[in-house]
Amino acid sequence: MEKSLDSILITGATGFIGRRLAKPLVKDGFFVRCMVRQNASAALDGAEIVRGDLLEPATLDKALAGIDVAYYLVHSMSGGRSGFERRDREAARNFVAAANRANVRRVIYLGGLGETGDDLSEHLKSRLEVADILKTGTFATTFLRAAVIIGAGGASFEMVRALVKHLPVMITPRWVSTRCQPIAVDDVISYLAACPADERTSGRTFDIGGPEVLTYREMMERLARIEGRKLYIIPVPVLTPKLSSYWVGFITPVSPSVSMPLIEGLKNEVICRERAIRDLIPLQLTPYDEAVQKALMGS
Repeated sequence: MEKSLDSILITGATGFIGRRLAKPLVKDGFFVRCMVRQNASAALDGAEIVRGDLLEPATLDKALAGIDVAYYLVHSMSGGRSGFERRDREAARNFVAAANRANVRRVIYLGGLGETGDDLSEHLKSRLEVADILKTGTFATTFLRAAVIIGAGGASFEMVRALVKHLPVMITPRWVSTRCQPIAVDDVISYLAACPADERTSGRTFDIGGPEVLTYREMMERLARIEGRKLYIIPVPVLTPKLSSYWVGFITPVSPSVSMPLIEGLKNEVICRERAIRDLIPLQLTPYDEAVQKALMGS
């Protein structure tokens, strides 16, 4: 296939973010190809479907043929807790090799927002390592760093929602006081979809977040109010994030291989330290309560 400056590949196309991204890109006139691991007949808003698996290098050349811009929207936590960092590393290296062969010009990666340092959770460390691997490619990498994304089906949101629903009295560790900057999934999609047409975003790293900085306690209390529930939160110092991740795994519908690394990461403050993308891509950011209401309606 001849390369077009309008050719885009979405990896992780059936995931929480990927399945929402094809529609606005197609609407903007891009040729969009969605890489899926199994159901190659799935309909994704007018996009071309191709089977591919980042852990199967032989499947990647066809997926990337003729592609100018690729979205990297995959992680390996759903494949089991054990060894997800190794799988993330292997997948990223396989992708870089294939994208280099295909002369991909740009890659846009959605990863985790958080401070750097030795005290990061395994999940955030892995997300940052993937970014570093992608930056070794011959293409320019745009790295968008997000904290909690509020939307139906998102692991972080569904985890918080389940805690509010099933635990009206919650004995929690100190992570309930950790600050984060949640962002509506529609705003994440708007940022992602705007990047290919804006060369000013090429090769840069941006923090993306909503208009409010909240603690996890405030997030749960406000979600409870919206749902008309009473919630009592009692923080205690003896519960560590790692210990609390075990009981959270039993309470929430999110797979333990996903929920446990996320809970362990709650010790890390995740707020935007810069706002450059808001100058390049000005959005009317969605307030937290509005984002929650839309998520509860299935959006």
